[in-house]
Amino acid sequence: MKRNSKNSLSIILFGRAGSGKGTQAELLTKKFYLEHFSSGEALRQRQKVNDFTGKKLVKVMNRGEWVPESTIIEIWMDKLADFKKKNNFKGWIYDGGPRLMLEAKLLEITLKWYGWEKNTKFILIDISKTVAFNRLTKRRQCSKCGELIPWVGEFKKLKECHKCGGKLVLRPDDKPEAIRKRLEQFQKYTVPVINYYRKQGKVIKINGEQNIENVFKDILKAL
Repeated sequence: MKRNSKNSLSIILFGRAGSGKGTQAELLTKKFYLEHFSSGEALRQRQKVNDFTGKKLVKVMNRGEWVPESTIIEIWMDKLADFKKKNNFKGWIYDGGPRLMLEAKLLEITLKWYGWEKNTKFILIDISKTVAFNRLTKRRQCSKCGELIPWVGEFKKLKECHKCGGKLVLRPDDKPEAIRKRLEQFQKYTVPVINYYRKQGKVIKINGEQNIENVFKDILKAL
């Protein structure tokens, strides 16, 4: 039977690039049987479509610039519509957004439209700009399956992809100049969004500078 309940869980993950949002989203997805939407991954997948938007995304993202709100909103609106159709839908995780205030406002409207607004958790995985930059300049990605390898804990020792054995390479948009730009944009645009939710008493702050296991434990405690 299709679950169309207002008890469906929505988890919104915030954090600087390199904070481990994607890793924690995967762990939470498995723990609670949720659907996972990553704005960054969705945009990278959209780059593969050989049209104007796909080609423009490659150029823009490789420079470390953010895409317009209209593009990311279109992508996540389509994804949420797909989630709503699923049988036994238990909820979803938004990894990497909303980045801008307009996105936050539209997300609120969307959650209300689907009846998911009453069980939404906003989690900030907090790391400093220095830690973020250090992690991002060293993290790697599998050239074969696309798995992102964070520069934390045991992952630092990997010589090849732990999932498929593929070669590990630097991601195109993880160049120092692009990273600095992304971190600046987070501070300028996303921090005000986080403060908007914080003033409403909705933000759960987690120390993201711990190891992966302890970050996950803290998130579970908070939930």
